[in-house]
Amino acid sequence: VVIQVVLAYMLINLPIISSFFEYLSYGVMTLKDANDYGTAFVFGYLADGAPNAPFEISNEANTFIFAFGGLTLIIVMSAISALLWHWRVIPVLVNALAVIFKKPLDVGGPVGLSATANIFLGQVEAPLLVRPYLATMSKNELLILMTVGMSTIAGSVMVIYTTMLAPIYGLGLIGHFLTASLISVPAAIMYANMMIPSDTKTEFPAEDSSKMYSSTVDAITRGTQSGIDIFLNVAAMLIVVMALVFLVNAMLGVFPDIQGQPLTMERIVGWIFAPLAWCMGIPWQESQAAGELLGVKTILNEFVAYIYLADTSTYVLSEKSSLIMLYALCGFANFSSVGILLSGMSAMVPERREDLIAVSVKALWAALLASCMTGFIVGIL
Repeated sequence: VVIQVVLAYMLINLPIISSFFEYLSYGVMTLKDANDYGTAFVFGYLADGAPNAPFEISNEANTFIFAFGGLTLIIVMSAISALLWHWRVIPVLVNALAVIFKKPLDVGGPVGLSATANIFLGQVEAPLLVRPYLATMSKNELLILMTVGMSTIAGSVMVIYTTMLAPIYGLGLIGHFLTASLISVPAAIMYANMMIPSDTKTEFPAEDSSKMYSSTVDAITRGTQSGIDIFLNVAAMLIVVMALVFLVNAMLGVFPDIQGQPLTMERIVGWIFAPLAWCMGIPWQESQAAGELLGVKTILNEFVAYIYLADTSTYVLSEKSSLIMLYALCGFANFSSVGILLSGMSAMVPERREDLIAVSVKALWAALLASCMTGFIVGIL
């Protein structure tokens, strides 16, 4: 907890770090402009809506097409991430952070490397860096890897959420997401150690991560292909998830209204998670709305939760509560992520499949609590 508070205070209040995040925000907007340029070249006016439409627009609010104007950024960021990894920009950052975190958090080298890599990579890509050592790790260390993976978000989706929520939080949003992922790592390790205590630490030299790609062209090609896979998965998941929410709410519609409003899935999960939202520092009168966002994130995913958070007409939160929720939602802690992690890590180390299954649900709840603690700490600073 002390490490989290110190990290959060430094990242949020030190002028030099704030200035760095400000410059980083301009870089994010440049990336968005580059993505818009490439998308418009392929899809034309579908990418940027009203400005270049070959017909008269009656309602500009309906011209934005999320698949073409937002999700395509995943493909671009995936390619750029692969390129930066091959050029050893990201490995240098990851190794530096691993050294910083290793001693204070009392973890072994491979666990520290994979945990810090989650700040930049996806929840499945990060364990790949220590794949040779997964077979001999303790259940506690496997739990730590899964928990950290679900309590952070990948750099590729940070940019998506930044562009999606910039109208509400401003250009400095990328700094908030980086801060959230950084300070969630200690909390994730703490909760994992509470659920499965262990003194075992795997100490191996870190794998040479510079050989992930054979050349710059290979990095761009494979990064683009990986981005396409993620793009299709996210798009398909959003379609299915929103359809299922509609069906569930349609079935709940047969029940009578409660307090003058129809019974919906969002309201039910809001009641369940409202006490947790209140414990994070959300005023009780806002905890129902905040609880709905936490429930949507856990049952569906954080992508849908952030879409809901952006809907200021439905989820009216104070400035402080909105900031707390921004941090609390920053993580992959949901049931679909459990399946993704199980399938990905089981493929890396088939002989540990039973152990991975045994710790997976613990990892989900530990990651959820870690993200909520991150929101709580930001709220008290």
